[in-house]
Amino acid sequence: MYDPTVARLTYRAVLGRRRAAILFVLPALLLVIATAVRFFHGADDQVADQILGQFALATMVPLIGVIAGTGAIGPEIDDGSIVYLLAKPVKRPTIILTKLTVAIAVTMVFSAVPTLIAGYILNGNGQQIAIAYTVAALVASIAYSALFLLIGTVSRNAVVIGLIYALIWESLFGSLVPGARTLSVLQWALAVAERIGTEGVISSEVGLPVAVVLLAGLTVAATWYAGQRLRVLKLAGDE
Repeated sequence: MYDPTVARLTYRAVLGRRRAAILFVLPALLLVIATAVRFFHGADDQVADQILGQFALATMVPLIGVIAGTGAIGPEIDDGSIVYLLAKPVKRPTIILTKLTVAIAVTMVFSAVPTLIAGYILNGNGQQIAIAYTVAALVASIAYSALFLLIGTVSRNAVVIGLIYALIWESLFGSLVPGARTLSVLQWALAVAERIGTEGVISSEVGLPVAVVLLAGLTVAATWYAGQRLRVLKLAGDE
């Protein structure tokens, strides 16, 4: 269920000049902030928790997920070049799973790795904060990639919709509005981080068992529906 040729083309699309530049900006900014805070403020567990939670996990990870997830398939659908791929003897579920794999890999590299480095810069992994948020970034990367890949198959405004979700729902409502927190990938990922970190340092509005079920459910459902959308996508001349 993985096609190397599709993967190579997808990596090329996601890591094109414009998208690659954007992908590097947020991790670089996180590392600059972490270095400046450590230099001027010293090691502080609470500050590390705030920066990794509010900037890295709540803002950087979903935004990178938008870039990687929508970029894995959205541009091909928008410009019509997807028809050349669909005309090849490759099963459409294989195309979706391959593109999802690429999106997950890119999101993980550009979010989890800088989160780990920033965590060690901020407080040397005191209270297991760096490891906890890194694992949370990894699991969130999977869910976000599946969600934004799906959005890329259903709308030509996938990037706009993804940005609205990432900046308004996750960063704002998912952090502030009680009812929305249980439907937030951020809170599900925080539940994982809470279990790994020292007790009382990281908190989530969702219990770990529920968070795991919701993360898995979203990933599977989004991937399946994206496959269905691609399955019914008509090639030129099909009608």
